[in-house]
Amino acid sequence: MEFSRRDTLGLGLGAVALTMLPMPVVAAADDRIAEFTGGADMADSGLTLTAPEIAENGNTVPIEVSAPGATAILVLATGNPEPGVATFNFGPLAAVQAASTRIRLAGTQDVVAVAKMADGSFAKASATVKVTIGGCGG
Repeated sequence: MEFSRRDTLGLGLGAVALTMLPMPVVAAADDRIAEFTGGADMADSGLTLTAPEIAENGNTVPIEVSAPGATAILVLATGNPEPGVATFNFGPLAAVQAASTRIRLAGTQDVVAVAKMADGSFAKASATVKVTIGGCGG
């Protein structure tokens, strides 16, 4: 199969467009984090995020979050078209501040969790999940 200059140029421009695509999605995730934290600093400890290193199917990726003393935990998938995955709220009578669920991932990306602690501080954890088959139909 031979490619003309026009075909080659089109493929090159398509590749450039694809590399630029994730930037607005990551910015959307950053915006959600800033909205949740009010721009406050986040500690790297106090929150545990458990996610598989490799997910065979992006439609059902199991995750767990745990943050003793948290009042809320925000979970984001930075590469999804809509990065917001879940927000778990914990009342004063909650026995544990932990949750587990299955999420959809459009492809290999970072899963980020941010916990709001009872004292008003924030903690952040992230994990990269390599997805074999995408789950968001993108």
